[in-house]
Amino acid sequence: MTELSADHLHDQPAEMAGVVQRPQRRMAPIVPAQNIAGRALVLVIAIMTFLSCLTFGAVTLVRDTASVWENQISREATIQIKPVDGLDMEAALAQASQIASEFPGVKGTKIIDRDATARLLEPWLGTGLNIDELPVPRLVVVTIDENSPPDFAAMRAAITPKLPTAALDDHRTWVDRLVTMARTTVTIGIAVLVLMLSATVLTVVFATRGAMAGNGHIIEVLHFVGAEARFIAREFRWHFLVTGMKGAAAGGAAAILVFIVFSWWSSRNMATPQADQATALFGNFAIGSAGYLGVGLMVLVIGALTAATSHATVVTYLSDIDMRQPDGG
Repeated sequence: MTELSADHLHDQPAEMAGVVQRPQRRMAPIVPAQNIAGRALVLVIAIMTFLSCLTFGAVTLVRDTASVWENQISREATIQIKPVDGLDMEAALAQASQIASEFPGVKGTKIIDRDATARLLEPWLGTGLNIDELPVPRLVVVTIDENSPPDFAAMRAAITPKLPTAALDDHRTWVDRLVTMARTTVTIGIAVLVLMLSATVLTVVFATRGAMAGNGHIIEVLHFVGAEARFIAREFRWHFLVTGMKGAAAGGAAAILVFIVFSWWSSRNMATPQADQATALFGNFAIGSAGYLGVGLMVLVIGALTAATSHATVVTYLSDIDMRQPDGG
């Protein structure tokens, strides 16, 4: 019988050489890649992210609109002259405009004529008004320098003796109310965001504990044979990071779509009364680049928060196991 050389034996299939190759078993992940609980968690995180982004966008809209209102109001003051018997309204308007224009800090004055006054009253009284037949006050708009506003108390003292029916309104009350409203809205929005993020954290904690309960015997064996808590936590952290990013990205994309649709609707219906009212309250529903950047940041924060919560939950669970074991066990 011919003796086989080592080289010849090496060239033969493994079966002929007497070596049986067994297929390598793939290591199953500690956390199942796909399960019903995982899909449900993605949906919950998507909903929480969607609501969080809507809240953030709404706060941004109200804050920006309030800022626009504040800037517009703070740039102007109004002199209102009420009609009385024997008063030459046009002369009174001209005199009030002249007095106001002489004060430092006043950029200019503008008398609201009859036609403009009638247009201001059309939403309430309809068209075809005769201003002379109605006791309608007339207005003088005073444009002021925001960086160096005039002395309104001195302006009132100069106008009132000459025009007893005139009243100067510097809109300070409205500005204060707008600032208060904006701050209140931002505070409420932040509180809602904190509650939603807290709910997301609790959801991830329960999901992590559920995943660990389903694989508790495997985790305990790995831990007892020497697997470090960081290794086991890393497996959970990566799994929940992917899960959190999937849900957060879906929720953020849905929120961006909502803002785009509302902005498109506002631009298409600009001339309707409903759109006018909505635009007056919320602008054109455009949250701007800062708003979209905030939505993206919210997605990243929720994804990172999901991973960090899972990591902390696993480490705490393994620490409890160590605490329950006797020193000599």
